[in-house]
Amino acid sequence: MNTDVVISGLGPTGLALAHLLGRRGHRVVVLEREPEFYGNARAVYTDDECMRIFQSADLATELQSNMLLETPCQWVGPRGEIMGQYFPTKRPFGWPVLNFFYQPYLETSLAEHLARYPQVIVHRGRELTGFSQDDEGVTVTHEGAGGDAHTIRARYLIGADGGRSTVRTLLGICMTGKNFPEPWLVVDIQSKGTGSEDGLRHLPYFNFHCDPACPAVSCPQPDGHHRFEFMLRPGQTKEEMEKPETVRRYLSRFVDPDQFEVKRRLVYTFNALVANRWRQGRVFLAGDAAHMTPQFMGQGMSSGLRDAYNLAWKLDAVLRGKAADALLDTYEAERRHHAKAMIDISVRMKQMVSASTPWGSAIRNAVAAIIRKTPPLRDWVRQGGFKPTPTYAPGYFGIARTRRGGPEGRLVPQPEVRRLDGRRVLLDHVLGEGFALVGLGVDPRAGLSGASCAFLDGLGASFVTLFGYGERPQGHCGVSRSTPAGLTEVEDLEGDMLRWCRKASMARGAILVIRPDKFLFGVGHGKNVDDVIGELRTRLGATPVPNAIPVRAGERYSPQHGETVRQH
Repeated sequence: MNTDVVISGLGPTGLALAHLLGRRGHRVVVLEREPEFYGNARAVYTDDECMRIFQSADLATELQSNMLLETPCQWVGPRGEIMGQYFPTKRPFGWPVLNFFYQPYLETSLAEHLARYPQVIVHRGRELTGFSQDDEGVTVTHEGAGGDAHTIRARYLIGADGGRSTVRTLLGICMTGKNFPEPWLVVDIQSKGTGSEDGLRHLPYFNFHCDPACPAVSCPQPDGHHRFEFMLRPGQTKEEMEKPETVRRYLSRFVDPDQFEVKRRLVYTFNALVANRWRQGRVFLAGDAAHMTPQFMGQGMSSGLRDAYNLAWKLDAVLRGKAADALLDTYEAERRHHAKAMIDISVRMKQMVSASTPWGSAIRNAVAAIIRKTPPLRDWVRQGGFKPTPTYAPGYFGIARTRRGGPEGRLVPQPEVRRLDGRRVLLDHVLGEGFALVGLGVDPRAGLSGASCAFLDGLGASFVTLFGYGERPQGHCGVSRSTPAGLTEVEDLEGDMLRWCRKASMARGAILVIRPDKFLFGVGHGKNVDDVIGELRTRLGATPVPNAIPVRAGERYSPQHGETVRQH
């Protein structure tokens, strides 16, 4: 094989997947048709779940430095009156929920940091033109502008090549859903120079302008960048709307056009589509190639990042022989439902913003008024209760839930924790990149059989004990206490993780088995954790080779000795 994985497409999804695989040591070749970046903003927003994904690639802090954080979102009426607001202040996953960026900054940073991984090779100006696959791998053909063709042999091929995906087309996979006929004019502007940013002072927030005469969107971005979108009225044409004088007239409703440079003006329509299948043999679809999301929730790019995160750890497990190829079948099974839910909520948001008939506007305004005047509903909207939660259905992610509404299959919180050395870090820095066992006040290895310990060692699992702040056991009367070897002990500073566990009926002594993508695989207590680990072994479908000398059957882990001991 020339490489482990070929990725077609160097957009955010392809970039994220290249980072996540490169970080795990895999050989990756990325093919990108365009010789250089597109250079214009398309996506403008990402959420806390995706910042957590960037964190897993050690990129979040750098990317955040070029973002507008926690910018409130509003629905406003024709006269600018506030109809509703969305500004979640909690950070359940360790990062702000609202993060606005300028896509050229983000993509440039992601691309430059791929230099960390010498085994990740990017070929710009090379277009995938064909591929064939067999039981062992995929042979990919790609061409440059001069028509010179080359082939690459890889274990897997990922089509992250956008809505007009060549990979999807060659596979003969159709998309189903809805095409929306209403065109919109998007206008990207930037302040011309020093002081001109004052021209945006009156537009500090993200606004959905619910004006029946002209529905519009106003989106702030870093460094004086700003985006406006205007819905076309019946009879207006693409040619008319993209004229400079038309753009200037529309911009004049909100800003002084003379203070800004127009970076892009384009009339577009949008789609709500999902590919009928995301895998065919050794070839996968991800991002817009698998699902196309209307822009009204800003979830198009974010859905692609979630695809990359789900697919990366599974490819890693299979490529390393720690899981059977069948694990990759769970990629679509897990991601399809959530991607479709994001598409559906985006469509509903579009319908709310673009209502332009008297009846439609009246119903929307009445509903908004009820929400605004009802504190529980108002707070639910402000904190984003309408946003689909990241949850995988039973049967795909691991063991069946023990009760209705159980926590298995949910993305676990990421609180700030205090380590033994006094340093404060986010929980994922302690959990690591692989599977992790977290014991609530206990060593999660207590009661594990020798076989389970050997299996988890082969997976490279991490072991963590989580205490409440100030509740770590201490030595006394000259008796010292040491942390058992191979265990990390941390304290939940604000109690966020422990509250989440209590809400899910997990008490002290519970042991959480967490997947590499930080979704909860299962929960056990005492010796029945072996059952959870046994189910994990079954789901992975392969027996990892331990990195250490395997323990013998009949042995169990002893927290007192920090090793396995023979049971009597």
